[in-house]
Amino acid sequence: MASTRTPPDRWIAGALEALAAGGPDAVRIETLARELGVTKGGFYWHFDGRGALLEAMLDTWEHEVVDQVIEQVDGGGGDARARLTRLFTLASSYHQLPRIELAIRNWARHDDAVAQRLRRVDNRRMDYMRSLFGEFVPDAEEVEVRCFLVFTVFVGAQFMVTDHPGRSRTQIVELVMRRLLA
Repeated sequence: MASTRTPPDRWIAGALEALAAGGPDAVRIETLARELGVTKGGFYWHFDGRGALLEAMLDTWEHEVVDQVIEQVDGGGGDARARLTRLFTLASSYHQLPRIELAIRNWARHDDAVAQRLRRVDNRRMDYMRSLFGEFVPDAEEVEVRCFLVFTVFVGAQFMVTDHPGRSRTQIVELVMRRLLA
């Protein structure tokens, strides 16, 4: 009987979860192997070492938060407002994303290579939003303001613990987005 290897995407998913839970120092091959119920030797079938795993994690994260999101948003068709609405809905539906996103942002504060990757991802996100807002907002300055506000809400809302009398956080975010789409 042939042995079954743990696919690389399971190692990466486990590593992203470890990152979200404890930062980059928590991403350990031995720990991941134990959590996956496999030997660490199987890790080396897919990765040259921990550095390769960390790079694969960032590649996966970037693909999921930029490429796949754009594919889903554009794949649904519609005008720019409809696509932005879909983008906002997708962004708010990712329950694991905030933990991973915040862990990567924190990691970037201490690692220049991760900071460069984060800048690229953030710039790709902003460029995409600029292209959508630019379809119905004629003023370039207004496009930039709206993109900045959307991105600030996406990232900053994760840090806020405020109450919104008479409304939920979701309702407030929906009101903000509705205003930005006007």
